Amino acid sequence: MNDKRIPRVDLPEGVHLDTLAVREGLPPSIWGENSEALFLTSSFRQPDAATAAARFANEEEAFIYSRFTNPTVMMFERRLAALEGAQACIATSSGMSAILLLGMGLLKAGDHVICSRSVFGSTIMLFGREFAKFGVETTFVSQTDIAEWERAVKPSTRLLFAESPTNPLTEVCDIAALSAIAKRAGAWLAVDNCFCSPALQRPIEYGADLVIHSGTKYLDGQGRVIAGALCASEALVNEKFVPVMRSAGMSLSPFNAWVVLKGLETLSIRMEAQSKRALELARWLEGQSQVERVFYPGLESHPQHQLAMAQQSGSGGAVVSFVVRAEAAASARRNAFHVIDHTQVCSITANLGDTKTTITHPASTSHGRLTEEQRQAAGITQGMIRVAVGLDDVRDIQADLLRGLATL
Repeated sequence: MNDKRIPRVDLPEGVHLDTLAVREGLPPSIWGENSEALFLTSSFRQPDAATAAARFANEEEAFIYSRFTNPTVMMFERRLAALEGAQACIATSSGMSAILLLGMGLLKAGDHVICSRSVFGSTIMLFGREFAKFGVETTFVSQTDIAEWERAVKPSTRLLFAESPTNPLTEVCDIAALSAIAKRAGAWLAVDNCFCSPALQRPIEYGADLVIHSGTKYLDGQGRVIAGALCASEALVNEKFVPVMRSAGMSLSPFNAWVVLKGLETLSIRMEAQSKRALELARWLEGQSQVERVFYPGLESHPQHQLAMAQQSGSGGAVVSFVVRAEAAASARRNAFHVIDHTQVCSITANLGDTKTTITHPASTSHGRLTEEQRQAAGITQGMIRVAVGLDDVRDIQADLLRGLATL
């Protein structure tokens, strides 16, 4: 490493997304392995004390300690950055720790955040409760009302945060419009791209400054490990986030990084197949008499359908939510539980992104810690069910849901 930089894979200019998904990372070791190596080591030996001092002082790029430098983790970071079209990426122990790192790296007491009120429940709790303890104010706004985002801007606004699509309503935000608001405010725009992944959507192309991932979901794709990541410019990653990582240590384990790294190799074909099944299921659900409403961006009935098709490579993604009919509000939760409990194929779990189709009741799981007022503001009712479509035969999923729907 004469230039004191860790070398990169030697790839031709302009290789496409699917090639990057299986090739980007680090060059093979002296042994010439074709599958990426798994470096299970806590630390790395240095040739001499002077070199060790230079590397710890960031005068020379090298692997030092796996809390913040590890070859397997770097391979995952470089690959995901390439897929997102970002300059750099920093991996974390979970998707929520990526958002924690985002806040710790960019925000301070007195700063203001504008966040969609339709985001994942834990994200609402992190911004609304945990960051608030340290003097960071958050205003929650409509995911889709651009004027409301604009009105929420203050002189102290430093960050706009959105998911697109949201969990579980699949609301889609206009990333380019939010980017324009952020730039006028001198703030950053962060987009959680968990539902789409870079196989379908690359927020940086629309002006986002940062992209958040729960690698636990589609990046891994088989429900095996917990992982997270934050993609951004080299300046943000190196100057804002790496110092926090070195001190706070919300680092991704090499084994989990290796699992997700291998998951990225099939990301494109999985997302295509699962999205196709999700669209078929969503259309079928629209025709069921016991279903009040279906939420899926790929449906023409979705309020942001055209925007979703433009931003998401013409795909609706793999998550479908729907509301079961109920004669009264008091029976909505009971009816939703009835449908879920009659499934025999779907996995009842709040996780998503698996090759196995999962089903959950958001109001009592992913958003269960919110108040009823917060859930109502986000549009999450007691009759709502979320289905994350996997690679099961969609006919079996339809039959699975019909067991409950037909007996309501």
